[in-house]
Amino acid sequence: MRVLRPLSLVCLGVLLVLTGCGEKKAPEAELPRVGVQRVQPSDFAASVTLTGDVQARVQTDLSFRVGGKIIARSVDVGDHIKANQVLARLDPKDLQTNVDSAKAEVFAEQARVTQTAAAFVRQQKLLPKGYTSQSEYDSAEAALRSSQSALKAAQAQLANAREQLSYTALVAEADGVITERQAEVGQVVQATVPIFSLARDGERDAVFNVYEALLVAPATREAIKVSLVDNPKIQAQGYIREVTPTVSAQSGTVQVKVALNDVPPGMDLGSPVTATGKVQGKPSVELPWSALTKDLHEPAVWLVGEGDKVRLQKVKVMRYLTGKVVVGDGLKGGETVVVTGGQLLNPGMQVEIAPLKDSGVAQ
Repeated sequence: MRVLRPLSLVCLGVLLVLTGCGEKKAPEAELPRVGVQRVQPSDFAASVTLTGDVQARVQTDLSFRVGGKIIARSVDVGDHIKANQVLARLDPKDLQTNVDSAKAEVFAEQARVTQTAAAFVRQQKLLPKGYTSQSEYDSAEAALRSSQSALKAAQAQLANAREQLSYTALVAEADGVITERQAEVGQVVQATVPIFSLARDGERDAVFNVYEALLVAPATREAIKVSLVDNPKIQAQGYIREVTPTVSAQSGTVQVKVALNDVPPGMDLGSPVTATGKVQGKPSVELPWSALTKDLHEPAVWLVGEGDKVRLQKVKVMRYLTGKVVVGDGLKGGETVVVTGGQLLNPGMQVEIAPLKDSGVAQ
């Protein structure tokens, strides 16, 4: 019995040690540490730069008022012309024949007037003496009136023929620059078919093709700075003068015309220009790229809710910018969005929020 007592004491000590180890608690798992940002909606207005060209305020298609064959063309695209300058001519042979025929008709009617006038004068002299009847006198007077009317009609026909002949010359109505040519010498053209396009001298517009989605606000009279693409130092101030009411079927855009004030040298017709403006702002939230994830196939963000537990919230991204995204729908003011550390989160997971910095974003 004396031999076994020390062994019992050793076993009892080992048992007490093992019992003490079993009562020690396991260390708690660390929560994911995330950075957050409070949702603060603001009006986001994107800056949009458009490219267009300089055009004349008044542009006119020039055409002949009669049909015929073009026998001469005296100007070309890019030429500066003056008012009343002859630009092209038609073959005048057929219309000259009409003038000659009308002249012959006038001469014939003048001869008839002379003849009937002499007959009427004789009847006037004979009637008081009783050498002619009243009916013959009336007939002579009617013949004179008829010949005089026929002469007036022939003279009007001659004037019309001469006017038609003058239309064989295409004459400029105002000073300007020829911007397009649609016919050549030897071509037979119909009346009113455009031969030249004329950009009249005077006021100028910068014309841009703009997508309708950018025109949610009505046009204002605010000044717009327009610059040359080749030389941005050449600038002009303007304002929106006109917005077309229909969308182009080919491009899906709306044409916007900016009236230019004091166009500087170098900003010529057709010069490519740019203008920068702000799109009307709408309530939205700007978040860093790191906040964006997805719910299956749609954009989403992690929201921190009650008990610091996260849930996935679908959002609608309005615009992708450098280093950040603009969210239009899906978030409300005051909500907390995870912006860092959200790569390994799962719905319902509890997180530890890192201290907020002055910027409002936890790092």
